[in-house]
Amino acid sequence: MTLNELQQTIKDEVGVLLYFSGEHCSVCHALRPKFKELFTKEFPQLKQIFLDAQEYAEISAHYQVLSLPTILVFMDGREFVREGRTVSLHQLEEQLKRPYKMMIS
Repeated sequence: MTLNELQQTIKDEVGVLLYFSGEHCSVCHALRPKFKELFTKEFPQLKQIFLDAQEYAEISAHYQVLSLPTILVFMDGREFVREGRTVSLHQLEEQLKRPYKMMIS
C-alpha cells in the first residue's frame, strides 16, 4: 500500500482504523486481536488497516507515528482519534460510539 492509496481509501470509506505496530513490539501484538475484535463487533463499517511502522515508513512519517502502537481513526476523511502507546479499548469504544452511529445512519 502506498501513501496515495491509503489517502484515497480514507476519502472513499465511511471510516478507517489505522493500527501502526512494530515487529518487536509485544504490546502491539497483544492489542491487535483485541482491536480487531472490537472494531469487527462494534464498528463493522470502519475499514481496518494494520501497518508495520518500519515496513511502511513513508506512511508512518506522514502521519507522525512516534510511538507504537499508534491508533488513528478517520471519519468522513478526517482524523478523529489519535492514541499512542497506552490505549484503553473501553475509552476508545465510548469515544467512537456516538459519531459512528451518526455517520452510518
